[in-house]
Amino acid sequence: MNQLPDNQRVVVTGLGALHNLGHNVPDLWASLTAGKPGIHRVTRFDTTLFATQIASEINGWNVEEHMDPKEARRNDRYTHYGIGAGKEALKDSGLDMNRENPDRVGVLIGSGIGGMETYETQLKRYFDGGPRKVSPFTIPALISNMCSGLFAIEIGARGPNYGIVSACATGTHSIGEAMHTLRRGDADVMIAGGAEAPITPFAFAGFCNMKAMSTRNDTPETACRPFSLGRDGFIMGEGAGVLVLETLEHAKKRNAPIHAEVLAYAATADAHHITMPDPEGKGLGAAMTRALAAARLNPSDVDYINAHGTSTPYNDKFETLGIKRVFGDHAKKLAVSSTKSMTGHLLGAAGGIESVISIKTIETQTIAPTINLHEPDPELDLDYVPNAARQAAVNVVLSNNLGFGGQNASILFRRFV
Repeated sequence: MNQLPDNQRVVVTGLGALHNLGHNVPDLWASLTAGKPGIHRVTRFDTTLFATQIASEINGWNVEEHMDPKEARRNDRYTHYGIGAGKEALKDSGLDMNRENPDRVGVLIGSGIGGMETYETQLKRYFDGGPRKVSPFTIPALISNMCSGLFAIEIGARGPNYGIVSACATGTHSIGEAMHTLRRGDADVMIAGGAEAPITPFAFAGFCNMKAMSTRNDTPETACRPFSLGRDGFIMGEGAGVLVLETLEHAKKRNAPIHAEVLAYAATADAHHITMPDPEGKGLGAAMTRALAAARLNPSDVDYINAHGTSTPYNDKFETLGIKRVFGDHAKKLAVSSTKSMTGHLLGAAGGIESVISIKTIETQTIAPTINLHEPDPELDLDYVPNAARQAAVNVVLSNNLGFGGQNASILFRRFV
């Protein structure tokens, strides 16, 4: 492929992640490559009356180690997670804000739902005690752009700053749009990804009543089984995944570590249904095709796909059809896995944490598996890397995410050369 000039090539210099399986990137990656399930019975609230009683909650993580306790109390858990992962990414990148032009550093950490816990807590206070009982910090805490705003305040970044909301495609859209921001010359550095804290009674009730989540409550560790014949719904997860992106020109000037290059990204719509993906995979197929075209790659150049792979009957089937539509004969030769089988579905943070996973795949030449795939669906016949991690030559990774509303996102990462 023809190389872009250094001021338009975009590289990843920092990685940050927060999840039940690991409160940092090294621990998360060790858990994933070991095939460790991160799903258990919900402990945050009483699930007796809920059809689904399992999730991937973050436990044992102290936000006060990452931000001022007073500020933490004023803000929602989703911002806590985004700031925790963002600070890890910033430290990993070696970026020193005292040496940077703050007007050239931006933040784009999106959330699909935003401050759901704040919404529920304050609504209860309103109904129990009237309007005077509602906290004056309610609106800032629940809006979905606040993680970006708060992180910018924390580090003094005055560049482009906003939040994207596109359901489960949010994290990938955020990283992709951050890439475009850098290529346009609007910033030298963008801190981008997704953060979500949706494990609350109200959100759980909504998803349960949609019949979208698995009800295998007695066997939480094996409940999430993407591409399996017995899959019956997704498992909710929470956390954050954040990248530090820079123009190659800027990264070279400061001799920054480079994890990978962001080659291209594309966003499309199914224009089909509010929750069900296009049954022929056309919308996602278009996103993958456009991303490949923007990167000037052939389908055969892709070594691994980190699939959206939610473990719902429709998503896994239609995503497989979309991959076959785009990759043709090569679809049977490349590896495809769903790390959601271990992490659960982080909704708006999925694309953030799965971008971190995609980059670690390139760095370690190891593909994390799709666990719980013991009963393959005969209609789904790709190489889903079942049950155990695999060493492989991986230079190019494609990561897919789909959101309610028919919103699709595909992003390509490559080993930096």
